[in-house]
Amino acid sequence: MAASTIGRIDDRRRAASGRTAAENTAVRTVEIIRVGRESAANVNDVTAAEEPLEIRLDGQRFVVTMRTPGADDHLATGFLLSEGIVGDASDVAAIRHCALNDNILYVSLAGDAVGRAETAMKGRRHVTTSSACGVCGRRSIDDLMANARQVESTVSVSRTVIGGLPDALRSAQRGFDQTGGLHAAGLFDRTGSLIRVAEDVGRHNAVDKVFGAELSSGHVPLSDRILFVSGRTSFEIVQKAVMAGVPVVSAVSAPSSLAIELAAEAGITLLGFVRGAAFNIYTHAERIAM
Repeated sequence: MAASTIGRIDDRRRAASGRTAAENTAVRTVEIIRVGRESAANVNDVTAAEEPLEIRLDGQRFVVTMRTPGADDHLATGFLLSEGIVGDASDVAAIRHCALNDNILYVSLAGDAVGRAETAMKGRRHVTTSSACGVCGRRSIDDLMANARQVESTVSVSRTVIGGLPDALRSAQRGFDQTGGLHAAGLFDRTGSLIRVAEDVGRHNAVDKVFGAELSSGHVPLSDRILFVSGRTSFEIVQKAVMAGVPVVSAVSAPSSLAIELAAEAGITLLGFVRGAAFNIYTHAERIAM
């Protein structure tokens, strides 16, 4: 998607909503016809916002991803962490939105991250990624695994704590309460206390926002944390957890086969179908205290 196309989408969205760049939120007001059993009525409703974000590294276009506006700096930082371009807060010199288009984000890199970005640029197809695909543009699974590492952690989590994660995350999903259309990622400590939460139309974006915020605060690797996500667990979410050093990844739904393989190889405890006291342990059960 060209920058001019992004601009046209942005202009149409502002014209329809009357919002300025500074007023972006995770939801949009829309007019709908609500049909009931015996009648229909014109009403206002809210829907989850989805807009393109073009990330430019030192002035060069790197990727366009579809996301829910908000915490764009954390989204970009978390995405660059999962790509192996940044590994520390000092790798990011500055982040700013384009003055004319809030759907373009400029990231200035520092130190060795500059060279890693140049290498990544050469090996990546420049495509638009959807809110459901965080790994588009990579040429092979080998590309995805190039920066994978072993996750080292002695953290132990009780089954009671795991069972309480769905309700804890759900209670923090303000955007979902309004729209019913946003995924969430929550970062918890071993006692089940919520450390950070993010919502987005894409699960992987929510994860990037959480990890990006933690990296910006100097907390990566996250060797004593639990990641809990709404929906299913894909390969890309486990891959992001590997890069952030998270030892336990859990979700309300199922993991994919490739997610299970990566978790087993990288030393991550992977849990699925977490619903109250019941859940499945797919890999590295030693971290779950029964």
